[in-house]
Amino acid sequence: MTIKPQHSVCVFCGSRTGKNPAYMQSATEIGKILAQNNLRLVYGAGDVGLMGAVANACQQAGGDIFGVIPTHLLALEVGKTDLTQFIITENMHERKKLMFMNSDAIITLPGGAGSLDELFEVLTWAQLGQHSKPIFLLNTDGYWDPLITLIDHQIENGFADPSFRDLLQDFNSVDALMDKLHQDLAKA
Repeated sequence: MTIKPQHSVCVFCGSRTGKNPAYMQSATEIGKILAQNNLRLVYGAGDVGLMGAVANACQQAGGDIFGVIPTHLLALEVGKTDLTQFIITENMHERKKLMFMNSDAIITLPGGAGSLDELFEVLTWAQLGQHSKPIFLLNTDGYWDPLITLIDHQIENGFADPSFRDLLQDFNSVDALMDKLHQDLAKA
């Protein structure tokens, strides 16, 4: 019997919970489903906000977790040291690189400037042909609608090719996102 190697899914999300309880609910659901499907969680190793919710749900469901945190965020994001793998980097660039290199797909949940930075870096790399990993956006309660509108605006005004929009798969529900994630990982 051949055992398929485990896939890893990088989750970018806020180190805050946000104002809408649906954000925490989605984060918890993602963490639990990743573990239930034997998908390793790769994330920013924090124990606060949506990051903490994803990791704790994954951990409680018996999941494998690869966390990466830069030295300067250990206290602020409360480094979650009880992970399967916990890596401390010198800076944010190393963190993002390790998270990306150790994942087969990327999911972005609601978050702030850091989540946008992470999302746009992997989108830009994909646009430049540096990778073909699937990139998903969980648009819980329309949180990312303004971002999607901005990307469409950039395309309409000639600052991005229409193919750029195809790099970002957005979903309003965890179930729909996970169905597509499974399809994409099966092709990998």
